[in-house]
Amino acid sequence: MVTGYIVLTSYMVNPDGSWDHQAVTNSNVAAGLGLSFSAVMALVTWITSKAGWLRTWWHAIPTVLAVAALLRLTLLAPEL
Repeated sequence: MVTGYIVLTSYMVNPDGSWDHQAVTNSNVAAGLGLSFSAVMALVTWITSKAGWLRTWWHAIPTVLAVAALLRLTLLAPEL
């Protein structure tokens, strides 16, 4: 849930104008944190699915969040 919130926050931050560099930085930091958290979440999911506690379809959640964070960092990045 934390990773989803961070990625959602990166999409919610939009610059107010061409002068608002802080909003762009905040969006990039949030997307980077979301990408990092989704990598950790993927590792935890892999470990728990190997142990038999979770099914393999749980890998879809960190994958979707990682793709969303990567899109925000690259193609959907806020422009000034």
